[in-house]
Amino acid sequence: MFKVKASTLKDYFNWDPERKESLLFIDRILYQQAPELKRWFYHKSANTTAGMRTRLIGYGWFLYEVSSGAKIKWPIIGLALQKHYVSVYLSVLKDDKPILDDYVHKLGALRYGCNHFSFADPDKLNLSMLSSLIKAVSEEVKKGAHKSLQYSKSKKSKN
Repeated sequence: MFKVKASTLKDYFNWDPERKESLLFIDRILYQQAPELKRWFYHKSANTTAGMRTRLIGYGWFLYEVSSGAKIKWPIIGLALQKHYVSVYLSVLKDDKPILDDYVHKLGALRYGCNHFSFADPDKLNLSMLSSLIKAVSEEVKKGAHKSLQYSKSKKSKN
């Protein structure tokens, strides 16, 4: 499994010099379109607790309630280095469906999944669509985070 061994935001941005610009590219768009979603470092969850087992850059956060009833701090948007690409995770619903559904196959990404997309070259992303997506995320969060934030399709936050 691919692991980023950074322990701070600065370390994360600098961990892979070849893809630093890809991270900074997304970071700039997030700052422009959703400045209220403050950047923070997600250290990863311990193997004995719920949460993602990878380190990533988080933007904004909410308390996600897991099946045990425990609540964990979870990013609204996550930015993660993968072995061969960068992934953007979105924990936002719009009209009770993942917000990414409206942008699938319009972003120019390599892969799409349940509320995440991945890319290798930021120059191949559709900047207009990406900016629109991030702005839509920001708008949904402003409307009422407790209603629009979730970790996956099947589990909604109970904030």
